[in-house]
Amino acid sequence: MKTELMDLNGKKVKDVNLEKTIFGIEPNDVALKDAIVLGRAALRQGTHKTKTRSEVSGGGRKPWRQKGTGNARQGSIRAVQWVGGGIAFGPVPRDYSKKQNRKERKLALKSAYSYKAKENNIVVVEKLSVATPKTKDMVKVLKSLSLENSKTLIIVKEYDENVILASRNLQNVAIATAPEVSALDIVSSQKLLIEEAALEVIKEVLK
Repeated sequence: MKTELMDLNGKKVKDVNLEKTIFGIEPNDVALKDAIVLGRAALRQGTHKTKTRSEVSGGGRKPWRQKGTGNARQGSIRAVQWVGGGIAFGPVPRDYSKKQNRKERKLALKSAYSYKAKENNIVVVEKLSVATPKTKDMVKVLKSLSLENSKTLIIVKEYDENVILASRNLQNVAIATAPEVSALDIVSSQKLLIEEAALEVIKEVLK
């Protein structure tokens, strides 16, 4: 599999090979879906909490005697049917994280990359860099590569401070290094902008 290697001005430099075992497999939708669910679950904090009747304050005594008042029997003003009472079966802190074995995670990543390759949504550049940490410099690069109107995931070999600072104010741009990118990151973007050096890292990670 071949694709064009572009410079930062949008000009073709040469053709580069995309590893067929990564970018050209038949996608496995089951593994990909599991990886997406795992990724979304990991984003949940799980800190939600409501108080039960044993945790709310007050209600230490019976509000009125059992018989003779004409009222229904009550044992505490902090029971669940009272305003200000406890919550029955409410949420409690929990860990939403899921597990997926290594082979499935790799298959999910390969499937995500293969979908992007099939849709021609991968752009490979020589070396992604900007002269200053200004947003306008990154916008200029994206315009040269016809990515200014697309939700783009930039995959680099290693972080460059200027690139991070220049892209952080762009809502449609995310950046990740090749070893840490997830299937959720890939499917959440429309286009992938990959450094040439990052291709080798992806190959090593997913071999």
